[in-house]
Amino acid sequence: MEIINVLGKPCPIPVIEAKKALRKAAAAEQVKVLVDNDISRQNLEKMAAGMGLPFSHEKQADGNILVTISAAAPKEGHSGLPGSGAAGISGGLVVAVGQNTMGSGNDELGAILVKAFIYSLTELDTPPENLLFFNSGVKLTTEGSNVINDLKTLESKGTLISSCGTCLDFYKLKEKLIVGNVTNMYAIASAMAEAARLINI
Repeated sequence: MEIINVLGKPCPIPVIEAKKALRKAAAAEQVKVLVDNDISRQNLEKMAAGMGLPFSHEKQADGNILVTISAAAPKEGHSGLPGSGAAGISGGLVVAVGQNTMGSGNDELGAILVKAFIYSLTELDTPPENLLFFNSGVKLTTEGSNVINDLKTLESKGTLISSCGTCLDFYKLKEKLIVGNVTNMYAIASAMAEAARLINI
């Protein structure tokens, strides 16, 4: 099969192009994607894992990475739907956090409110299935955040916590992530689209 060349393409294009090819591929056919960074490789691996598809990768002599995903039938327990893996299929409550304060007006008050909101989520009878952080919201999942303990409590209750990799890079916080995993905007959009209930702050 022709190799999908996404060298130099930003998130989430590698995932989107791979998913397009997988939709067209016959059972057991291999989809090969050439990427130039490990974050893209990780995102593709998470997508494949969420869809229950075999995944492998090989580093090339020039430093690029050739990813291979087999378009097999999804494994038992996986739906194969777009939100799987990186941010998880919701089917329940998804909370999307796009800033490190809550509401508009006063940032000091907004910081107090967002802390109270995150804590309140830990007290729900049924916690969110997904917490998605993007833009300045990723500051809440990284070193120095005053909601880390509450996020860890939610994680221990089964909430999937995901932070946008592009956003972490922008704020130079990738190495300071404390809780949850790194995801991409395609997975975030998919999880939001598939949510039975969505809170966006």
